[in-house]
Amino acid sequence: MLDTKFHTKPQWYEESGVDVLVEDEEKRLLVLHNDEVNTFDFVIESLIDICHHTVLQAEQCTWLVHFKGKCDVKNGSYDFLEPMCTALLERGLSAEIV
Repeated sequence: MLDTKFHTKPQWYEESGVDVLVEDEEKRLLVLHNDEVNTFDFVIESLIDICHHTVLQAEQCTWLVHFKGKCDVKNGSYDFLEPMCTALLERGLSAEIV
């Protein structure tokens, strides 16, 4: 006969599932616009510093902004994007959250 004290589940184990509240926050985009003022190097440096882009990502976004007039540079919740948008605006770049 098996000794059941060694085959029991821990006291913290619960048979039923655990309900987890997950908030579906609307995803937004941080859009950088062409301003015809700032240099490529300044925009690239700003995207690296503020949005944590790689050099390649920052260069590609800068070219898209130059040729298309705007580029989605980051996505996420409003609370996540707002500090980045503010920092880009403080550097004199044209950005918005949509």
